[in-house]
Amino acid sequence: MVNFFQAIYDWIIGFFGIGNFIKIISSGDYSSFLTYDGFISIIGPLFPIVLVLEVLMALLLKKFKAIDYKISFFSYVLNAFIGRFISIAAIVFCIGLFEKYAIFKTTFTWYWFIYGYIVWEFGHFIYHYLGHKVRLFWCLHSTHHAPQAMNLSVSYAHFFLEGPYADVIRTTVCILLGVNPPMLFVIMFIDGFYGGFIHIGEQMMKDGKLGFLYKYILTPSHHRVHHAKNPLYMDTNFCNLLNIWDRVFGTYQPEKEHLSIEYGITREMKPNSFLDSYFGEFVCLLKDVYKAPGLKNKFLYIFMPPGWSHTGDHKTATIARNEFLKMEHAIVQNEPEPKLSTDKNKMVIQE
Repeated sequence: MVNFFQAIYDWIIGFFGIGNFIKIISSGDYSSFLTYDGFISIIGPLFPIVLVLEVLMALLLKKFKAIDYKISFFSYVLNAFIGRFISIAAIVFCIGLFEKYAIFKTTFTWYWFIYGYIVWEFGHFIYHYLGHKVRLFWCLHSTHHAPQAMNLSVSYAHFFLEGPYADVIRTTVCILLGVNPPMLFVIMFIDGFYGGFIHIGEQMMKDGKLGFLYKYILTPSHHRVHHAKNPLYMDTNFCNLLNIWDRVFGTYQPEKEHLSIEYGITREMKPNSFLDSYFGEFVCLLKDVYKAPGLKNKFLYIFMPPGWSHTGDHKTATIARNEFLKMEHAIVQNEPEPKLSTDKNKMVIQE
């Protein structure tokens, strides 16, 4: 019985990330809070604490639905034992492999930090863009988009191999472009914290635009757009904090007041099913590969965008977005509205 309660205590300490904070308090050496590790021990627990506050707020407002947290909870439990360790190994491996090939070396100064963060966002953009445009990678990423409501727990909803895949790309890009490892780990911490924050739900932050910051960085409002399955919003806002690369590559999309966000993925799935959200896209991909005629088409189903078809009847996110924009333009011009496909078997399987 003692071991059981010890395990529960250890899990709570681990979830809130307050182990190092408690050690510093116990030691009486409060000057340790001025170090990098001390700073992290203070900032780290903020996210899980806000998550708990978000749940409590939903309970008080009588808007709490346990089903909204189901996919995220089971993903967290599974990934806590598997994905985390693979990600750490992937980061260390990439640093060791590519550091000697860096085009130049940077130092840990404020100006190189700005450079490093811009490079990190570039790596993040590449990973995230491929996660939506390559069907195999979409199978890894789709779990994160499966929840049909937005709240902080969604940041835990990931397929266990997505973290390692993301870290391989982001770490490799940063190391090759000269971001030194100590600075990279600081950037990763900031990115992880902010990346969790932008999933905050409307119970805690109704607007989500962060005032004047909305024009300069990606806010919770922008990320809600990213998680939407509305045709206009699909495949937009791939960056995490700085929207520079979304603007460069034309994937920046602000939230429209007249267009309510619909969360989830467009593929018909069992509502709030963990197994379907975790493995469903792999099942669909395997079925398409199995039925595809010829080796070439089988490979294309793996690497072409979600919604691609060997018949030429493509239903990708890009096509769905263009159809929506044509319809919107026709309404503005008072022209007859083009008809959109209503065949549920031909829906886009992208975000």
